Amino acid sequence: MNKKPRSGAAGQIRIIGGQWRGRKLPVPDSAGLRPTTDRVRETLFNWLAADIQQAKCLDCYAGSGALGLEALSRHAASATLLELERPVAQQLEKNLATLGAKSGRVVNTNTLQFLAQKGEEHHLVFIDPPFRKGLLEQTVGLLETNGWLSDGALVYVESEVEHGVPPVPVNWQIHREKIAGQVAYRLYIRRSTDKEISDAD
Repeated sequence: MNKKPRSGAAGQIRIIGGQWRGRKLPVPDSAGLRPTTDRVRETLFNWLAADIQQAKCLDCYAGSGALGLEALSRHAASATLLELERPVAQQLEKNLATLGAKSGRVVNTNTLQFLAQKGEEHHLVFIDPPFRKGLLEQTVGLLETNGWLSDGALVYVESEVEHGVPPVPVNWQIHREKIAGQVAYRLYIRRSTDKEISDAD
């Protein structure tokens, strides 16, 4: 969820595919919230079509929940939605209840503090932090070092075009990338590190 100036109150998101396709859900009127656009989401989930089912997902900056809820609609095994703002987190919980999405959960937390603990492996991670706050590099580092990513995990990153390609670990390979206006969005595949391979031996 990008926290960028919004022209007019969006008020809702629309799920664009899967079992809840076409469902519209309310979004709180929280300053700066704007969902990832339908066009970008459609491209992203086309990229993920072969991998989304039964994936364990983590939405690091959930906001409206557009990415995490879309994943659940397309039969992800589970989705954990991290959100700092309490009213936004409460609305996410209501939206999960409205959909009957029992495999989704909301954690009202500071994402960096949450990721600083030892993690559980996830197959698919969304990183769409508020822009221009320096959060992306820290988030990526914590995910990689604290065990939040499975081998072969797919990691989706949205970032400002103006900042160029974001720094990511050497074992993250770019899989897809595209630019929409001032937003660059990329999908990475995370490979095992040499240390993990030696530990397994």
